[in-house]
Amino acid sequence: MTAVPSLSLVAQAGRLDSVLSELSGVSRSQVGGWIAGGRVRVAGTVATRASLKLRGGEKIEVDVPPPAPAQVAPEDLPLEIIYEDEALIAVNKPPGMVTHPAPGVVSGTLVNALLGRMNLPTQQGFEQDGSYRPGIVHRLDKETSGVIVVAKTVADHARLSAAFKERETRKTYLAIAAGTWKAQQPLRVDAPIGRHPVARQRMSVGGAAAREAQTLFTPLGTFPDGQGRTLALVQAQPRTGRTHQIRVHLLHLGSPVLGDSVYGRPSAVIGRHALHAWRLELPHPRSGETLHLSASVPDDLLHAWTALGGALPDAVLNEDAF
Repeated sequence: MTAVPSLSLVAQAGRLDSVLSELSGVSRSQVGGWIAGGRVRVAGTVATRASLKLRGGEKIEVDVPPPAPAQVAPEDLPLEIIYEDEALIAVNKPPGMVTHPAPGVVSGTLVNALLGRMNLPTQQGFEQDGSYRPGIVHRLDKETSGVIVVAKTVADHARLSAAFKERETRKTYLAIAAGTWKAQQPLRVDAPIGRHPVARQRMSVGGAAAREAQTLFTPLGTFPDGQGRTLALVQAQPRTGRTHQIRVHLLHLGSPVLGDSVYGRPSAVIGRHALHAWRLELPHPRSGETLHLSASVPDDLLHAWTALGGALPDAVLNEDAF
């Protein structure tokens, strides 16, 4: 693997350590280490203070240090590789696999599996919440299957993180909506999401410290279930990336994800919530060319839809339609 030794970014206004942390996707403490080690230059001059005030527009350059030794055990776990090169790897995460180690979960995660086959930029280290996320750019809930991208170097991680932050990516999910679906055309939901005021493990529309959240839902197939409901197989395209966004927005519409024990109820036809990260478009961190990544729809979601009585639309059956 060819390493990328430096990182070049355009500053926003603010403190150097805060700005660099936000742009690079690593913690402020890690950025502070870069600055203390003389690895950060602003407008060509080595920065000596984390508190340096930036006006915005300055060029920030970082000599990225080499990866630290892995602090989580590598494991030989099967992975379905969608795409891989020297900068990143994209996998089809199976349902039931946790993305990264965290307190109480130290094995069987995607990070354990990836460390079993490659080096990851482990100098990111443990986060304040005790989780360990080397290379992780974005995450999927444990029960959610589908496309997830992991960077192989700190510089590539920073560029990919910036692409997600600046909304240069396009995410498409597939879900079974288990309430009463009414829309026959694409439906845009613009409803801010924050922490639930009582159930702190949940999110809710209009919750505490709510932030903007937009999702475009497109029904691919609907049918009445004979119990007064209209179930739907929906394509969901989130414009923002709030925690549990699609699940919360579908609950807001009165159609929670099938099998969602947190925002809906368990289902006899599927053992998890029926949500799949289907497709992802994003700029390559080095070439800038758009990558089109697609994860095949898992059998349990397809079987759940047909077991309920739905027909599979061509958009789902034709894997080359992306």
